[in-house]
Amino acid sequence: MFAQIETGTIIAIAIIALILIIILWFVGTMNRLRSLALKVQEAESGIDVALTKRFAILMKLLETIKEETKQENKALKKTIQWQNGIPMNASIRDKEEFLSQMDAVAKGIDDIIEQHPTLIADVLFKDLQVGVANTEEQLQAARRLYNATVGAINTIIATFPDSIVANAIRMEKKADFEVEAKKRQDGGFKF
Repeated sequence: MFAQIETGTIIAIAIIALILIIILWFVGTMNRLRSLALKVQEAESGIDVALTKRFAILMKLLETIKEETKQENKALKKTIQWQNGIPMNASIRDKEEFLSQMDAVAKGIDDIIEQHPTLIADVLFKDLQVGVANTEEQLQAARRLYNATVGAINTIIATFPDSIVANAIRMEKKADFEVEAKKRQDGGFKF
């Protein structure tokens, strides 16, 4: 009889231990997913900051060009639409489109520079070009961080057994911040 109690107790302890291990694994995976989701939000915020900074510098650059050239240009007219920058509730796809529009403005600036070579000698213009280059680097770093974090969270969501937890807490895959192949090339600034 004593042997039966011992065996029953051992089985009960094993079952309780197994349940505790499963609960700890579930909670640990859930916390890791939520932590990564927060990091995705932080990385997206970094993209927002870099896009906003790039927008502000491009606007200053366009104002400098406008003062220097004293004429309207298609690129200048188009930027009027974006004077308020990125909407607060913009999706990652909206931000990709905004980046594409800023790339078009950068190309327009390049065209203006070709028509007005005296701009290159302007000190303010040179400073703004350096600012654009620095902002481009920050934007690339922010995109890399965002995409790396999205890759980590999407891997957890897609792999078994972690996918069980992801489905249980309704965690969905996140979209990468992508730039089309033609937009991966230099924005056209000449130094």
